[in-house]
Amino acid sequence: MTSAVVVGAQAQAVYPNKAVRLIVPFAAGGGNDTLARLYGQKLTEALGQSFVVDNKPGAGTTIATAQVARSTPDGYTLLLSSIASHAVSPNLYKNPGYDPIKDFSPVAMLGIAPVIMGVNLNLPVKSVSEFIKLAKAQPGRLKYASGGAGSVMHTSAMVFSQSAGVEMLHVPYRGAGPAYIALLSNEVDLAIDTTAALSSNIKAGKVRALAIARNTRMPEFPDVPTFAEAGLPGYEANGWYSIHAPAGTPPDVIAKLNREIVRISNMPDVQEKLRQLGTEVTQNNTPENLTQFVRTELAKYTKIIKAAGIEPE
Repeated sequence: MTSAVVVGAQAQAVYPNKAVRLIVPFAAGGGNDTLARLYGQKLTEALGQSFVVDNKPGAGTTIATAQVARSTPDGYTLLLSSIASHAVSPNLYKNPGYDPIKDFSPVAMLGIAPVIMGVNLNLPVKSVSEFIKLAKAQPGRLKYASGGAGSVMHTSAMVFSQSAGVEMLHVPYRGAGPAYIALLSNEVDLAIDTTAALSSNIKAGKVRALAIARNTRMPEFPDVPTFAEAGLPGYEANGWYSIHAPAGTPPDVIAKLNREIVRISNMPDVQEKLRQLGTEVTQNNTPENLTQFVRTELAKYTKIIKAAGIEPE
């Protein structure tokens, strides 16, 4: 056994023996940040070293994601990855600074957040079919809000536009907060975002929910049909959250992190928190399955973004 292998084996045996940075490519306060802090605290308790959340927003998640890709692959720098970092932004930027597949070692999926379609109360529609009919009668006039290019709101609406065969106007805002203000003040007609993000406004009666992207109805919204029930069975979009490490991170470190994350995800208090966030825990949560999932999502959004005629910046 070479000395390099011996050192590597020793490092893996005691991992972690110092603080671990969990980099989040979004500002504090959103769904990504909330999950990072939830799992970071649980991992700290389980492994005896601090998992420190480090928020680094900017450039559609590419700044933070590229930083992690270039980090030492020793398990001490991790990324709170998502649909934005690993499926959408690589298609929106000519040089994002990383390859979402080659530059990362997948660790584990944290959860999938189904999206829900909400319209402002002044829009004269009460179903997805009525919305599609109105959109086709007014091509390019109905406006949808997003928290910026590459956000879940943006990608979900793009998928809807293609699935329904309608043309809408994208109105990007500087974050989800301003986008919701625009929806509530009738500046825009539509927003499609995770249930965690839109649920409070829906429950308060400020936004009318038309459909949810699940196989079955959500218990918290029993009157909101699935997209299949609403007549659009081909609609598939969601938000998702995962953990990635730099490519080359020792397999034993990846395995240890995966094992702990799966265990944490099955804790009753964590499952309750995920339920409150409208996030569903995935089964068969292995690094290999995460790799295949990301490949599928990347291919899907490559096709969607090209079909939408969006040129990389």
